[in-house]
Amino acid sequence: MTLELMNHVPLRDQADPFSPGPGAGRETPHAGTPDGAVRRVRAVHRAVAELKRGTPVLLRGPAPLLVLPAETASAAGLRDLATLAAGPSLLLLAPARAAAALQRPFPLTASAIAIRLTALLSDPAVLRALADPTAAQLLPDEPMLTESPPEAATALALVKLARLLPAAVVVPARPDGVAQCAALGLLGVEAADVRAFPERMGLGIRRVAETAVPLDGAPDARVVAFREPDAGIEHLAILIGRPDTVDAPLTRIHSECFTGDLLGSLRCDCGPQLKGAIRRMGEAGAGVLLYLAQEGRGIGLVNKLRAYTMQDRGLDTLDANRALGWGVDERNFLLAATMLTEIGVRRVRLLTNNPAKVASLAACGIEVVDRESHIFAPNGVNDHYLATKAARFGHMFD
Repeated sequence: MTLELMNHVPLRDQADPFSPGPGAGRETPHAGTPDGAVRRVRAVHRAVAELKRGTPVLLRGPAPLLVLPAETASAAGLRDLATLAAGPSLLLLAPARAAAALQRPFPLTASAIAIRLTALLSDPAVLRALADPTAAQLLPDEPMLTESPPEAATALALVKLARLLPAAVVVPARPDGVAQCAALGLLGVEAADVRAFPERMGLGIRRVAETAVPLDGAPDARVVAFREPDAGIEHLAILIGRPDTVDAPLTRIHSECFTGDLLGSLRCDCGPQLKGAIRRMGEAGAGVLLYLAQEGRGIGLVNKLRAYTMQDRGLDTLDANRALGWGVDERNFLLAATMLTEIGVRRVRLLTNNPAKVASLAACGIEVVDRESHIFAPNGVNDHYLATKAARFGHMFD
């Protein structure tokens, strides 16, 4: 894919059913969660765990599909697919990734690009290389493109939930697929539950620990830990002073950044933003900093490191995510809204340069009475990164 083509990628894939967008989580967060919704969330989490292990999962629906991530595909997993298949095996790639691998443009609004698998393309090592642009391997022969199955977008959305590269081997399931999957010990999940998952994020999340943690610049800080049901993923709320007694406390939603927050990486501005937010809240006497486990705008640490490799090859941060097959921003801020509601905060002054965060939080039922700028000067390494934030992500550095 040429840089010129990639530079015209829209900020969100309209055809991506898993892209959270500013309106994600239109339901107002609430403490009570219906048992049925929790069970459906649990089923998705279990399917995700199986995919991470390289075990196929049955995506149930009008056109059942067996799904195996290309990144974790093994000979055993591919044999399971062949045993249960009612048709040919296909490799699904996100359009931007397919464009890079095949060196040809594809409509980026397409749900997925489907390639008919050959004996050579069924090699797990080849599949992994095709999924990962940092491997710099193109298709070994002229691919046979074919029509994507009806649940192609849902299959890739499920793989993305596992924080795996959005590339999957899929086969249509035999009519007796459900019984055969059960006989082989394979799990199934409803396609509708995968599609609805972004709207259900945060349902059932609960406080599991709270303690005083005096911080530099905020000695009266407390840390409240939240855990998602079944997923085991934990998010933190850092409370400075008594934000629940303030009409609209200073609030920041900060996605974890291992390289910036912990290692002091100069590639981003995350570390200074984290420390600067705590300092400002300490000076104000009250505030909330939500530290969410959504590394790399929701693509995970491993994929963020891959994106860095693509940036070193000349792509900016947006195009690097696209080349990996991810959206511009894969985060869902319903979690943040739910956490704020649980600690008794429904009105905030949001500390951010990103207007999309303001819109997302408001769509989830939290009133944003003001946006407070949070700007740090370039350091000589992250200059292009910050310029890209302004030019292509719409961040406001004023």
